[in-house]
Amino acid sequence: MTVQTTPAHTRWDSLAQEVVAPLAAQIDQDARVPQQVIMALRQAGAFASGFPGGPATDQAEALSASLDHGQMHQALGAASASVQGVLNVHHMGGSALAKWSSKAQRSQWMPRVLSGEICCAIAMTEPEVGSDISAVQTQARPVSGGYELTGQKSWITCGDFADLFVLIAKTEAGPTAFLLPKQTKGLRIAPIEGLMGCRGYMMANLHLEAAYLPEDHLLGRPGFGASHVAVTGLEAGRLNLAWGCVGLADAACTLALRRAKTRQQFGKPIGDFQLVQQMLARMATDIHAARLMCQSAATARALRQMDAAKQATMAKYFASQMVGRVTRDAQQIFGAEGIGPNTPMALFHRDSRIMEVIEGTTQVLESMIARLSLSEVHLS
Repeated sequence: MTVQTTPAHTRWDSLAQEVVAPLAAQIDQDARVPQQVIMALRQAGAFASGFPGGPATDQAEALSASLDHGQMHQALGAASASVQGVLNVHHMGGSALAKWSSKAQRSQWMPRVLSGEICCAIAMTEPEVGSDISAVQTQARPVSGGYELTGQKSWITCGDFADLFVLIAKTEAGPTAFLLPKQTKGLRIAPIEGLMGCRGYMMANLHLEAAYLPEDHLLGRPGFGASHVAVTGLEAGRLNLAWGCVGLADAACTLALRRAKTRQQFGKPIGDFQLVQQMLARMATDIHAARLMCQSAATARALRQMDAAKQATMAKYFASQMVGRVTRDAQQIFGAEGIGPNTPMALFHRDSRIMEVIEGTTQVLESMIARLSLSEVHLS
């Protein structure tokens, strides 16, 4: 089955440009996504998009749904990286829940997750633990009827907003996943302020002090938290983020193209100068390449191809670096206006810098891609 191309306009573009984009500066300033945006996303079905086991009945429907989900993240990334990030982490936590939950857990949580009544987040990172999830220090101690959790989770996207966390903690069996409701006694949430970019992520640190969870809040089997549950969330998040980077880069490039046609220097538009054309050519090509990688990875994911995880990792690796290059070149084309306060280009640049850090740093992803590639080579 061939990769489909993204149409010039999708059903998500109107939502993103009419509802989200006009509030992007406010979201950055307030460091919060307003309720009116959340309500619009709920009404559009954005919270339900992209989950495994959806309504698709054949490969064609599965592929269409996968590409539509990617186009949603692309459209939101162009409007506000913060809003795209909120939906991304919801889909990360929700995907892990959908795949690894029991029948009773799915019945209890998934209808509210799909409707957007509750927002999910995934809590893995700790002060001394990043991509090495197997080294988590937050402890889950068995007690009568359940577990008692003690420790700290750091830099949790939507930590100050989410209603339900998929949290990884250490047990005797190894890293284990739990469902942690926001109202859990013993959970204290400390918002993080002053982020460089993506300020609407509503990040927070989670402090757990003898937080009790009943046994039915265990997600999957003990010891499967890192190898199965977390991987499910990360695979979804990396591809979603790659799509968001394409949208963010495309928005910056569009403004730069317009500026290159209207800004006059030495008696002609700066777009007539070859060095400016070089930047524009590089931007357009980078964005096109990243979009094709996202489409290919979305296809592999929909069709459950063996290399789906590798393709998602490569898409995030390339797109997160690409968006940084594009926003830097776009700022150059704008000149001083590109670094002024409260300008779209300055916001694009700050947001783009976050993309190489979250959901696996560039260096961690390089190591993963290399290992996956080496594993595919069998010496006779």
